[in-house]
Amino acid sequence: MAYIDYYGILGISKDASEQDIKKAYRKLARKYHPDLNPNDKEAEKKFKAVNEANEVLSHPENRKKYDEYGEHWKHADEIKNSERAQHQQRQTQYQTSDDFSGSDFSDFFESMFGHRASGAQSRNLKFRGQDYNAELQLDLTDVYKSHKRTLTVNNKNIRLTIPAGVENGQVIKISGYGGPGVNGGPHGDLFIHFSITNNTKFKREGDNLYLTADLDLYTALLGGELLVDTFDGKAKLTIKPETQNGTKVKLKNKGFPKYKSEGVFGDLYITFSIKTPKNLTAKEKELLKELQKLRHK
Repeated sequence: MAYIDYYGILGISKDASEQDIKKAYRKLARKYHPDLNPNDKEAEKKFKAVNEANEVLSHPENRKKYDEYGEHWKHADEIKNSERAQHQQRQTQYQTSDDFSGSDFSDFFESMFGHRASGAQSRNLKFRGQDYNAELQLDLTDVYKSHKRTLTVNNKNIRLTIPAGVENGQVIKISGYGGPGVNGGPHGDLFIHFSITNNTKFKREGDNLYLTADLDLYTALLGGELLVDTFDGKAKLTIKPETQNGTKVKLKNKGFPKYKSEGVFGDLYITFSIKTPKNLTAKEKELLKELQKLRHK
């Protein structure tokens, strides 16, 4: 495997912080995204390279291995274990061998310096494939219902179902969708990091939603009906007379879907914000003065 300068791809220095890496990745991912560069093979190539660099450098442990082992970073653990085993083997043989003659003498030095035994062992070692990391940016409306989406990870298109109710910052592991193993070893896993932007007027906290609804003064005083927005439509509320500013009501099962619980929803909490009328007519002012006199008798 040829050495790839992942720092150079992202345009950052080797002492860059995690925030620097994330910022550089997002900037370049947007710049070269296939949706913004249709039929541009060079942009597609750069987009894939940027994703690969981020998969390595955004993971602290992978970054540490890459800095130490370069192009061999994927097999850092196996290399360390092999070196440790060979060292222990050399120490044991050195301590237990009293005389060296004939073929024993040759075998001892071959095993000591790894000419014959290590070669056979390395051919039989099975290495697990690399784990892949991908960031998926979605709007809140995208995760209200389960849907299918195609991701391009390391030159491969992966068709998967995004479950309803996924939260911002959540990480989902898809087993076996990482890099291929070596010498018949198992595939690595794919870790999807969700970055969800709230593109609605609702506030989300877990499975519950929160909304502030304007209520006119007259309906607040006398009671009536109010049509309010829910995430997937409208709901008609009955307003009690003399409703106070800041009053909260709960609409059961009108919140956000619960992750991996088909048909289960949180609640929607409505807070009333009473609005005083503006641009009063002369008649309205006269009536309000009459009401004021009645209240102060």
